[in-house]
Amino acid sequence: MKKTILTAVASAATLVALTATPAVQAAETGDVDPTRMVDAFEATNGKFEGYRRSGAKGICAVGEFVGSPEGRALSSASVFSGSPIPVIVRFSVGGANPKAADNSKGQRNMALQFNLPGGETWQMGNISAPVFGASSPVQLLGRVESLRPDPATKAADPAKVKAFVDANPEVLLQGKYFASQPVPASFGSVNYWGVHAFGFVNAKGETQFGKWIFEPVGGVAGLSDDEAKARGATFLFDELRQRAQAGKLAFNFNLELAQAGDKIDSATVPLPEGRKKLMLGMLKVTSVAPDAGGDCLNITFNPMVLPKGVKGSADPMLAARAAPYGVSLGRRLTEGSKQ
Repeated sequence: MKKTILTAVASAATLVALTATPAVQAAETGDVDPTRMVDAFEATNGKFEGYRRSGAKGICAVGEFVGSPEGRALSSASVFSGSPIPVIVRFSVGGANPKAADNSKGQRNMALQFNLPGGETWQMGNISAPVFGASSPVQLLGRVESLRPDPATKAADPAKVKAFVDANPEVLLQGKYFASQPVPASFGSVNYWGVHAFGFVNAKGETQFGKWIFEPVGGVAGLSDDEAKARGATFLFDELRQRAQAGKLAFNFNLELAQAGDKIDSATVPLPEGRKKLMLGMLKVTSVAPDAGGDCLNITFNPMVLPKGVKGSADPMLAARAAPYGVSLGRRLTEGSKQ
């Protein structure tokens, strides 16, 4: 057993190295040490052994994706061929607590791995907000460390929190968005944004950058405060299974097209309203795991694992994800992965 775990940890480290270019590696290990980043998340949000350090409360699912003609025209990636592509899905509630309440406001996640022909994969981490909580790894680390509870008071130092926010006001944008939204009625009735810009490269080598959003085919639905209270703290997983069994769990993969002058190197700045949107295909989630197992358990969903025909932008938060994910996975494997 110990040998198996060590092999898996080594494989995780190898994956990080193979999926990161030298420039990406410099961004990950130069500005912010990935171990320090994971340590900061644990110190601030709590450590729950075996669970992901973010999005701890989750469930695996599977489905298929069928690309559209618009997708095929935009990118040469095989995912848009029009043939059904198998997809591993993970839905989760934001935060480090594996017992987080389902009926509270806040982040929901939909992570995806497209298993493409020829052994290619495409991984995504999508969240239920159009912006991320920081524009750079340094800023993210500073925000997390500013919120670290004092050992004596068990609460963050208000002066330290205020000082950081005053110097970095964009870290409040995501929280303000969640505060303005109702509690989602389902994992299947909320929008999921990629937040980072990606380039889609066609057969002629032409690149179109944009930011994507997965929009539920059945529409967005939220709960009133009274409805959320009545649903209780653990309704999301059972509701998701029922929705998938009924064939009502599907999302349109839409891409908002960037124009010249748009800022595409920050996850805290969405594209301007009114940008042209293309529907690149439809994701159908066909079944949800009956328990805490499933194929998604140890996938890191590193958004820099991309297929030919899609490339990352210069967003520093995009480049900096792989290494902390690898550190977190290594710890979870040695602790015994859970979700």
